Amino acid sequence: MKNSVDAPKHLSAEARRWWRRLKEEYGIQDAGGLLLLLTAMESFDRMRSAQAAIAEEGASRPDRFAQLRAHPLLSVERDARAAMLAALKALGLDVSPVKNIGRPPGS
Repeated sequence: MKNSVDAPKHLSAEARRWWRRLKEEYGIQDAGGLLLLLTAMESFDRMRSAQAAIAEEGASRPDRFAQLRAHPLLSVERDARAAMLAALKALGLDVSPVKNIGRPPGS
């Protein structure tokens, strides 16, 4: 990271947008925070890449015996998502959605 203000060039356009938004909204400036943000965004790109391949090829594929098996990239997607969320959690970002408390309306 030559310039800690700019998103690294090897990230996708979507990941660079998230980099800038998270960095600005949460004031991430320290070296450790920037490394965690980079880890999160690289994992985000890996997850998106796996998702694109799975969308194109399908979630299952026949093995050599013509039996359907889960696409090998499903585990890559899962692991990349977990790594991204772990890095965001390590940054102290609240990534869980706000939940309504109490009974749902009309019950």
